[in-house]
Amino acid sequence: MTIKIDLEQGELSEQADISQPFLPAEEKPESKKSFSERRTSNGGSTATVFLSTFIVVLGSLEFGYCVGFSSPVQSAMIKDLDLTTSQFSTFGSLLTIGAMIGAILSGRTADFLGRKGALRVSSACYVIGWLMIALLKDAWLLDIGRLLTGYGAGLTSYTVPVYIAEITPKNLRGGLTTTNQLSITIGILIAYLLGMLVEWRLLAIIGIIPCILLVSGLFFIPESPRWLAKVGHDKEFEEALQALRGKDCDVSDEAAEIREFVEELGNLPRAKILDLFRMKYMHSVVVGVGLMLFQQFGGINAVMFYASEIFKDAGFSSSNIASVAVAALQVPMTAIGALLMDKSGRRPLLMVSAGGMSLGCSLVGLSFYIQIFPINMKGIAGSLVTLVCWFGSWVITVTFNFLLAWSTAGSFFIFAGVSASAVLFVAYLLPETKGLTLEEIQSSFESFFTRRTLNANTNDFLQEER
Repeated sequence: MTIKIDLEQGELSEQADISQPFLPAEEKPESKKSFSERRTSNGGSTATVFLSTFIVVLGSLEFGYCVGFSSPVQSAMIKDLDLTTSQFSTFGSLLTIGAMIGAILSGRTADFLGRKGALRVSSACYVIGWLMIALLKDAWLLDIGRLLTGYGAGLTSYTVPVYIAEITPKNLRGGLTTTNQLSITIGILIAYLLGMLVEWRLLAIIGIIPCILLVSGLFFIPESPRWLAKVGHDKEFEEALQALRGKDCDVSDEAAEIREFVEELGNLPRAKILDLFRMKYMHSVVVGVGLMLFQQFGGINAVMFYASEIFKDAGFSSSNIASVAVAALQVPMTAIGALLMDKSGRRPLLMVSAGGMSLGCSLVGLSFYIQIFPINMKGIAGSLVTLVCWFGSWVITVTFNFLLAWSTAGSFFIFAGVSASAVLFVAYLLPETKGLTLEEIQSSFESFFTRRTLNANTNDFLQEER
């Protein structure tokens, strides 16, 4: 049996035949139809999928809440704890250090404990971190609390989208995976709004609530069937798949395909970090790392972490309200970016978003990352790209207050220059992937440098001949 793997959508492709005439005498009983056939006839059973997605994106909301926390509390924390600008910058940036550590270990954690187990670990880190921030007074203890919330964020940033991709059918996956980024922006907005109404220690306590809801909700949703198949829990695998597809759905074909996919995946060579720097993958690495660097050094996280101080320095009478307006704008813009991704293509959206420094850069950057690395390289490549992303975020968050002290206008001119450079980067190095199969996408990336090198050598030869 030949398996066609669609990595962008994250599942084995299966096409239901909906072109046959209506023949009542030959129609299959509903209980005998495959998942694909039931999905095309009556929409399939999606309640469990939607419930599971809603519960796990509470982790993404918590992630956004952590990012948004430092903006409205900066002045109050500096005053109450007698902190210097350097000390608060360290506090704010430690979220990204923790996230780097969490992201590096997230793959192994999610593979060892399962997707739900990894989310429980991240929730525990969030809760302990928030309690330390809310109840303790020493700056270094608050820093440890911030580091722990960052570690939870790193686990969440990997586990939530992976879990959603592994449980959802192909016709729903595109929309449901965008709820991860949408929930992050909602979490930032909630932190900004509540920061205007409550003092900073209570704001930290409130951060525990999504964790409690997430851990409670995990008892009511199934584990990822693909992870269960991967670790050999066959009975639990079939039960989870049945729960997600509906009790009357025949899932035998899908279950067989998932098992064969897992078996083929196990036969692929184990990737090493040095393999990424072979010429075959060099273009993919440059694009993946480059997109993350431009995203971070374009200044978006600096705005999110320190929005209140930015607007205060700009002369706004109510900097918190201005910060809320920025966060509120992200929510519909993220939704619009998700809708446009498959309509307008990744390349033009990346160029427009780079010029405007919007979160569309994150969305489309993630989309490119999903597509450009072969399946056997995706894990190690993901670690590298994620590490670069969080390292860039740390550099920006720890230095931003010093940049503002140097020159507020100059800081944003630097960010503008980086974003303008991103437009050129996208125009020169990124092919459009809209409408291409995975194999065509990977082929175009693998041959890119080869074509450029051959063209350059040909031009040099022709010039010499002249």
